[in-house]
Amino acid sequence: MIASADILLLGVDGGGSTCRARLCTIAGATLSEGVAGPANVRLGLEQSFASVREATEQCLRAAGLSSRDLDRVVACLALAGASEPAQFEALRDREHPYRATRFVTDAEAACVGAHGGGNGGIIVIGTGSIGWAQMNGRPYRVGGWGWPISDEGSGAWVGCEALRRVLWAHDGRIPWTPLLRSLFRKFQSNPHGIVRWMTGALPKDFATFAPEIVEHVLDHDTIALELMKSAGAHVDALAQLLFEFGVDRLALVGGLAAAVEPWLAHDTRRHLVTPQGDAAAGALQLARQAAQSLALRNAASRSR
Repeated sequence: MIASADILLLGVDGGGSTCRARLCTIAGATLSEGVAGPANVRLGLEQSFASVREATEQCLRAAGLSSRDLDRVVACLALAGASEPAQFEALRDREHPYRATRFVTDAEAACVGAHGGGNGGIIVIGTGSIGWAQMNGRPYRVGGWGWPISDEGSGAWVGCEALRRVLWAHDGRIPWTPLLRSLFRKFQSNPHGIVRWMTGALPKDFATFAPEIVEHVLDHDTIALELMKSAGAHVDALAQLLFEFGVDRLALVGGLAAAVEPWLAHDTRRHLVTPQGDAAAGALQLARQAAQSLALRNAASRSR
């Protein structure tokens, strides 16, 4: 029997581009962190688990531990795509090496981390986008149904819209801008190169164009300005629905959040707060709850 003081907590934030893991003691001291590739279970369960495994192994090595210590670990895996019922069941059915495992979507963990487990909402603006709130123990979700059918305002969406306009400019439907010419050169100025590339491209691949789009905003590129303004409008729409659920504290998270924030409406911006913690911190808080539940069950079984 492992003593409660020897239990370790693992919080994993698996997004569309990056998987981050953080290992802590039960007392809350951070031992190590790990970073691996994408972990969106909707786009590939095996790839997601490979990223989780790699990030976990990095944590163990950095903390001077090995796979033999996984039986001490209570983990919360907060993964993009886990909100879909089929993917969630697949996660639960999979055999895991940890002492106990809790599964949530990365948006839920980000919301818990941003508000310390209290009431509030978030909008994730990263590779994908989603609105999420926790109000009096009840979750609320807006959007985030997966690219390309959803995730408006995200890095993947902005990148795709930019390439769409490259093809429009090639057709003569809109004027060329420096941004569009720069993106076109990445495909040897060949429209068929874009078509070939997009056939197998993932959301994270489209999102790689987002930083250049943001850079061209500073040069007043008309297409860059149009895209960021449109991204802000989509985020405003998510925020408005969260406000209708009763949210009055809203945090923006994700790699594109800072770039989109200036384009938000005043009504959205006046509700913004700085996140208390990130999604990994939220996952650790949920892992702690799972560890406490495990301890209570063990105590109850011993008393019978």
